[in-house]
Amino acid sequence: MELWTLLLLRLLHLQLGVSVPLPPPSDVSISSFNMEHSLSFLPGPQSPDHTRFTIQTLRLSRRKPWRSVAACSELTVGQTCNLTRVFRDPFQSYQARVQAFTSSQTSNWTVSGVFQPLTDTVFGPPGLSVSGCGNCLLLQLTPLTTGGLQQHKQLRDLYRNLDIQVKRTRDGAQFVLSVPYTEHTVISYLQTGVEYCVSVRVSSLFTSTSLYSQPQCVYTSPPPPGLTAVLMVFGLVGALCALGLLFIGLVIFRGGRSFRRRRLLTALSVCL
Repeated sequence: MELWTLLLLRLLHLQLGVSVPLPPPSDVSISSFNMEHSLSFLPGPQSPDHTRFTIQTLRLSRRKPWRSVAACSELTVGQTCNLTRVFRDPFQSYQARVQAFTSSQTSNWTVSGVFQPLTDTVFGPPGLSVSGCGNCLLLQLTPLTTGGLQQHKQLRDLYRNLDIQVKRTRDGAQFVLSVPYTEHTVISYLQTGVEYCVSVRVSSLFTSTSLYSQPQCVYTSPPPPGLTAVLMVFGLVGALCALGLLFIGLVIFRGGRSFRRRRLLTALSVCL
């Protein structure tokens, strides 16, 4: 019904010699992942194919006019606007607005909701590497971002806590740890030579929205090869001594001469 109404209005305006207003954009929204901010929108209904779109932003704490975003002055349908460098202060609140235009017309502005980087961003999982260390697991973590060294440091400074899910593959037993965030974390008191699956997520003081990483499954380290060899040698020596003692006992029981008994007792003392 709405489509037919628009078509009838367009025909009426054409017959009367009146141009049809350019419809404004719709569904203007700002999303943020790991402190990288992006604005998206939809064209208004019946927008001409050659319509372009321009973006302006406003910092709410300052009494200044809207400012155009140079990199987003002629967007086409389906394109988004990266506002990461525009919304540089994570403690401020911002808004954005979108306008459609052609060579002869401009639409009304469509304004987004208020956006606050720290509370509205979603923290993705950090990069995770897991290795065995005896009866423990060593976790190495690093923030993941495409924004370069400065944004990497910003994420690292915002991280406060690390939630760790640990699951034993053999029987499904699991537990969760919550520790302060560091780039090197050790999970201790595990079983040696057993496979565990680990996934992590980070959180900050300002947002509780975060995602767990995909599980990484590794074995805690088996006993060191040198220690295993020593244990085998001691076991073999113990078995030989036990056989020797048994043989000596039989000889003592059967023999009656004292000099043979003394020699056997001397051999016994050597093994002990």
